[in-house]
Amino acid sequence: MLRIALLSGLLTVSALACADTEPYNRVDFQVETGREVNNDLLIANMAVDIQDKEPGRVARLINTALNEALKKATSFDSIKTSSGNQNTYPVYGKNNQIDAWRGHGEIRLESRDFKAASELIMQLQSSLQLSGVQFTLAPGTRSQIENELITEAIKAFQTRADAIRQAVGAKSYKTVHFSINSGGISPRPVPMMRGMAMAATAIPAPEFAGGDSQLTVQINGTIETQ
Repeated sequence: MLRIALLSGLLTVSALACADTEPYNRVDFQVETGREVNNDLLIANMAVDIQDKEPGRVARLINTALNEALKKATSFDSIKTSSGNQNTYPVYGKNNQIDAWRGHGEIRLESRDFKAASELIMQLQSSLQLSGVQFTLAPGTRSQIENELITEAIKAFQTRADAIRQAVGAKSYKTVHFSINSGGISPRPVPMMRGMAMAATAIPAPEFAGGDSQLTVQINGTIETQ
């Protein structure tokens, strides 16, 4: 009988302990901070397309054009260059016969110096075409801004949590958990580059407007008022 009574008492205490640890007065909410940041990185693709009857000549002309472009780029220390896509494929005519060969080659330019990039692009346009330009944030810039936004978001979370505590008449609160999520970069529309309407014999340097991007950080969390 004594053993049964003791066991019953232990079960009662255990049940009370579990009841005390059950969550109550928990509130889930989200805060978000954001900032518009000027884009400081230009990424441009320059391309060359060659068509000829001989595939060897196509490859030779493309390699020559790309090699010359990469050589010119070495004089611009602030511009990072790399090779892009390069391929050669047949062009079919009547009776499914190969009429010619067409090749395509690209180089990629990255720079935070828009003026230098504009100058190099102007020089390369005598032999290559500008196939695309985009503006974004350099990795270092993005990391710095996100760290600042995380600090702001945590302060906003704490402010919101304290407001909730006051609203429900609680003396205090504790944070159960929260997660930080970077919303990524949302680029804004970038104005078209200017200075491209002149004759091909006098190609001007394009003037680039980098625009800006929206960076956001979200915190989703749960607090428990006490």
